[in-house]
Amino acid sequence: MSDTAVDVRDELSAALGSAVSFDPADLEEMRADRSGHLSAAAPLALVTARGIEDVQATLRIASEHGIPVVPRGAGTGLAGGAIGGAGEIVLSTLGMTGILEINADDQLAVVQPGILNENLNVALAPHGLWFAPDPASRAISTVGGNIATNAGGLLCAKYGVTREAVLGLKIVLADGRLMTLGHRTVKGVTGYDLTALLIGSEGTLGVIVEATLKLHALPVGPMATIGAYFTSIERAAAASAAITAARLRPAAMELIDQSALAGIGEYLGLDLGSRGSYLLVQFDGAEEAESAVAIIRALGGDAEITTDQAEGERLFAIRREFHSAMTAKGTVLIEDVAVPRSQLPAMFAAITQIEKKYGMVIPTVAHAGDGNLHPNFIFQGSEVPSAVWDAADEMFLACLRLGGTLTGEHGVGILKRRWLRDELGDDQVTLQRELKHVFDPLNILNPGKVF
Repeated sequence: MSDTAVDVRDELSAALGSAVSFDPADLEEMRADRSGHLSAAAPLALVTARGIEDVQATLRIASEHGIPVVPRGAGTGLAGGAIGGAGEIVLSTLGMTGILEINADDQLAVVQPGILNENLNVALAPHGLWFAPDPASRAISTVGGNIATNAGGLLCAKYGVTREAVLGLKIVLADGRLMTLGHRTVKGVTGYDLTALLIGSEGTLGVIVEATLKLHALPVGPMATIGAYFTSIERAAAASAAITAARLRPAAMELIDQSALAGIGEYLGLDLGSRGSYLLVQFDGAEEAESAVAIIRALGGDAEITTDQAEGERLFAIRREFHSAMTAKGTVLIEDVAVPRSQLPAMFAAITQIEKKYGMVIPTVAHAGDGNLHPNFIFQGSEVPSAVWDAADEMFLACLRLGGTLTGEHGVGILKRRWLRDELGDDQVTLQRELKHVFDPLNILNPGKVF
């Protein structure tokens, strides 16, 4: 270990006490997130911040010595964006779980970044409010991590992505300065929108230490859930596109192809893969749901509808097990492309052609309400086979040809750096690098991620 590393460890211990860990088991855990990727070596230290002051102290020490810092929440990310490596400090906000304010009159909450989505909504329910962003990992993912990646999830079709639920942020810059961004008001256009810039910045511009969130009133009346089987995923995708084209607004609309459904069934001990591909749609009211059922059946779907809340949640619980089911089969490269909703059938057709060309199965689910697909490449071992990268390359290029984007919600991390210029072009990549330099001139915040 270098003299600088020893000095940094000593300074962290003196400033932070029990908040810092050098335990080999703790450091080893920081080498990975849920993307399946592993850094080459364990980081230098783990700081589990107890409050804003701990974050500031860590960044001041790191800035003084030029030591890289990797911000991290629950480690549920799927792009390798929170992986710590040799010589780096992992700065975890998982211990900052406070709800600082719930304001029912203004329909907002002020929270610390480490609170889990699900726990926040449990606390909001007695006030008749809820925080709409719902990653499929809501029981284990943090609000801060959702903001850092602009996470989407199941309810974006009607309620939007995380960006649309954040009014303001407190962030700590690389040199330890605390900044307050955004507003408590619904409207606010004073100066550049730095709040929006930080949302989805993947820990490369600052560390989120507090968030002011926009809330919704809890829906009243029974939700209606539709489950529909189709003979092919292309037919199911065409039905989802037709529901959108009919101006219906489901709260959630999920597509599960046949291989994905079979994998979930195998994981749960259920026979789910024998009836084809599956379209799962949920509405806040029954009237729109009946219109959607008519569309589904007209396009060949075998549809059932329920207003029983427990049954509806059971169906969505099956969808939430997708990632666990895939990781049970091996190492997973889970992708995250998004296309215009009308292009979903074409994107599924492109994935089918790639499967045939490379002789592989690519289980895929999609947030059909917003055109976001999650194709999964499953392999054995820690190294991604070259054929998988080749297939992924063709998939990304097909997505871009259809007017899509490389990532709808997981972020770039380390997983998609190689394709960044394909979507953004040289000029925009240069401009984004320059923006990072303004916020982080020493390049110590999550270096090597995104760019």
